[in-house]
Amino acid sequence: MAEAVRKPLRQIARPFVAGGPSGVTIRDRLGGLTPEDVQVLRAVGAHLGRLASADLARRCRDGLQHSTDTWAARKRDLTALSSSRWAGSITSNTHDQWGLSRRAQHQYLVSLDAGIRMLRHRLSLPVGEKGSRGKPGGYRSKGEWFQKSRRLAILEERYEQVRAEREAGRVSVVRGGRRLLNTRHHLDAAGKTAEQWREEWETKRWFLTADGESGKRFGNETIRVTPDGEVSIRLPAPLAHLANARHGRYTLAARVAFPHRGDEWRDRVTANRAVAYRIHHDVTRGRWFLDASWTRKTLPALPLDALRTGGVIGVDTNADHLAAWLLDPHGNPTGQPRRFDYDLSGTANHRDAQLRHALTRLLHWAKATGVRAIAVEDLDFTDSTTREKHGRNKKFRQLVSGIPTGRLRARLLSMCAESGISVIAVDPAYTSMWGAAHWQKPLTTTRRPVTRHHAASVAIGRRSLGHRIRRRTAPPPHHQSDGMGHRTAQARPGNRESEEHRPRVPGPRTRFVPPDAARARSTRTPKTVRGVRLGMCNSCSVFRNG
Repeated sequence: MAEAVRKPLRQIARPFVAGGPSGVTIRDRLGGLTPEDVQVLRAVGAHLGRLASADLARRCRDGLQHSTDTWAARKRDLTALSSSRWAGSITSNTHDQWGLSRRAQHQYLVSLDAGIRMLRHRLSLPVGEKGSRGKPGGYRSKGEWFQKSRRLAILEERYEQVRAEREAGRVSVVRGGRRLLNTRHHLDAAGKTAEQWREEWETKRWFLTADGESGKRFGNETIRVTPDGEVSIRLPAPLAHLANARHGRYTLAARVAFPHRGDEWRDRVTANRAVAYRIHHDVTRGRWFLDASWTRKTLPALPLDALRTGGVIGVDTNADHLAAWLLDPHGNPTGQPRRFDYDLSGTANHRDAQLRHALTRLLHWAKATGVRAIAVEDLDFTDSTTREKHGRNKKFRQLVSGIPTGRLRARLLSMCAESGISVIAVDPAYTSMWGAAHWQKPLTTTRRPVTRHHAASVAIGRRSLGHRIRRRTAPPPHHQSDGMGHRTAQARPGNRESEEHRPRVPGPRTRFVPPDAARARSTRTPKTVRGVRLGMCNSCSVFRNG
């Protein structure tokens, strides 16, 4: 029988050290506000929100015809209704929103193109044909084939429409959020009344954000926060009559302290370095908050060789837990595997808290072991979550979509930067498959069952250390004591043909029988003649037929 053709392995990218976060954001509650303070904040937020909405609509109308002249004209018109610094913050925020919508539009085109190509591939196959490895087959029935052909026409029409909008420079932006806008049509499911939704909608469309300026007093002239926590706001020109301080400013009765990173923030404002502030209102809890953010200087990343000296911790990311194992510099797993569970159901705050708790336990363990780096996969499931590739396998699509790749990456980078631990990103190709093939069974004992995820964490750690995932490779023939059998030695990083599937060797796997024993038995001299066994006569000592 002809040997099956194996799928060629894709090229595996080299591991790299992930960069740390580029900015810092801290938050504190504005407690003790008076009714006059709340009234002024609402008036300023609503007025600047209307200006921001009008500026965003004007920017969307400009489209690709935007230039520095149109930007200057918009800022000049906003300055007359607010101030030059408020106008600069509004136009800067408008450009950020437009650019984000532009990038989201591009990603939507990419997803539509992937779905169209997958539908065309599956529709071109006969009904009921099985798929090959890595590619789905044809549809199961003629009815499903017909429904998918209609979906293909819908996606093609949508693709042409979005492409025409992108070429014309038109984008869709919703100030306040598209999700909250759609909630208006499902108030019963959201558990809100029309008045509650209207209040939250208007609050989300307020604008109380001020960019920082280095060299200015306390790093911000629009929303100024002194080192002792006093908050004052520069009122827009139409609301200058509400000022209770000099130069058209309003000082709030609330004080902030910033318990987290307060010393770092205080050092910045004392040195008059730029700090951006944002005031927002939580309608559900009825609380006001102040966010302070600033950019941090990018530190040079340590080289891989320096991070590998003390070993690494390989981490495999899953939908409900993190599987981790400590590896020494030679790629050998040491100690016991660890599992850090989390529950990603419920509200966004609950999911974020669960993720932070799991990463905190992981970092505490990393500090106790003394490693300098954590190895994770550079995951991107944009191609695996499409309904066109795994349409019927809904549970698998939900499982893949439930893995917190983006949130985990952002949280891990920020928390590792504060802990002094680096993050090594590796190519996720074949880590689960080869980890289970080469490491799950050797590491399993009667008292320590090893899962497939823990074996994958070992594979991730070995790849970050520069070793091959496969444990063993064949030594020279004259070093094999069993006659060129199956004995193997430790695979070095430069050995070829070690990152591949295990080869199929015929025959039994023992040290006493050669691998080709099956072929030898079929070619040795038989002990029978014409199917009749020979025997010996006890009386005459001559051979006769048995």
